[in-house]
Amino acid sequence: MSLRIAGGSVLLPDGSFETADLRIEDGTIADIGADGGGGASVLDARGLLVLPGIVDIHGDAFERQVQPRPGVAFPMDVAVRDTDAQLLANGITTAFHGVTLSWEPGLRSATAWTALLDALDEARPALGCDTRIHLRWEAYNLDALDLALGDIARGRVHLLAFNDHTPSILRKIGDPVTGAKYSDRAGMQLVSFRELAARIAGFAPDVPAARDRIAAAARQAGIPMASHDDDSIAVRDSFRALGAHICEFPMAEEVGRSARAAEDWVVMGCPNVVRGGSHLGWASAAALAEAGICRVLASDYYYPAMMQAPFVLARRGTLDLAAAWALVSANPAAATGLSDRGRLAPGLRADIVLVDAEAATPRVVATLSAGRLVHAGPAAHAMFGRVGEPA
Repeated sequence: MSLRIAGGSVLLPDGSFETADLRIEDGTIADIGADGGGGASVLDARGLLVLPGIVDIHGDAFERQVQPRPGVAFPMDVAVRDTDAQLLANGITTAFHGVTLSWEPGLRSATAWTALLDALDEARPALGCDTRIHLRWEAYNLDALDLALGDIARGRVHLLAFNDHTPSILRKIGDPVTGAKYSDRAGMQLVSFRELAARIAGFAPDVPAARDRIAAAARQAGIPMASHDDDSIAVRDSFRALGAHICEFPMAEEVGRSARAAEDWVVMGCPNVVRGGSHLGWASAAALAEAGICRVLASDYYYPAMMQAPFVLARRGTLDLAAAWALVSANPAAATGLSDRGRLAPGLRADIVLVDAEAATPRVVATLSAGRLVHAGPAAHAMFGRVGEPA
């Protein structure tokens, strides 16, 4: 299939914007220039930005499609399809689903983990977004260690992150209100959840060895690793020693600064940027991005924030749009070893988002994944009306 996107303002790899035609052949970018050449169907992109598709390396908003309310579950295949539509509508062409594999029953259980991976395997040929698995390994979940190791070995995991929420849960479940939030998510009575948590707490002596085993499996499989919510420089250093060169959501600026000095990829959340700060009172993603500490932005818990965050940063005035867009495209692609995407250049995968930046709120007009038109919003009507026959 041959397609020409004509007359848009194309973001080039050097950070400049150029009014140019972009020609796609068989899912890859064939050429970018003033004359896109003949022999292709034409999409008129005048007045639009032509940007690399967004790469989201940490997003768990899909959980709300699986369990929109505590104790209310929907089929995984429905959740997978609906999430795909949301991703594409927000310009996300590569997504790493942040799937927590925890000792908690319910939404984050081993059963839910396997059901989601199976549903993705079944649906993947029909999905528009290149959907991958970011395993959020809960440190105390020793009962599921063999399951995780097996799925890593089978190539079902594409990014491994080390999570340790258990100590926090153990501190909070004594409070009946906070504890009920955890037990409701797990689909249990609070008293039963407390009993389960007490049993899990007994695994503490074996946690370091399990962490070392799963890190070794990730290294052998060649998948990138991340640490999550690092609260000290020493903690970040310990995970780097395991081979984890992605630092997700450092809890303090000095942790992020130390990680950046070690050339780690520091990841922050787009909702933090769009809202003007962390909902937990932690480090400011915008400030860390402007200081060159944060080099990757992720959707975290809200997909629409990914498309908006670069424009928010550009309006703040320290970063231009090209540099801000790299935080959601070129940089996350590089952090996860995806050298075939994240930029618009000949030979790369044709993951492209067409954006109307003149609207009060910038909006996605159309999204292409590997050269296929996979999303067209209402504003695309006029563009389709100008689609020409092959030249």
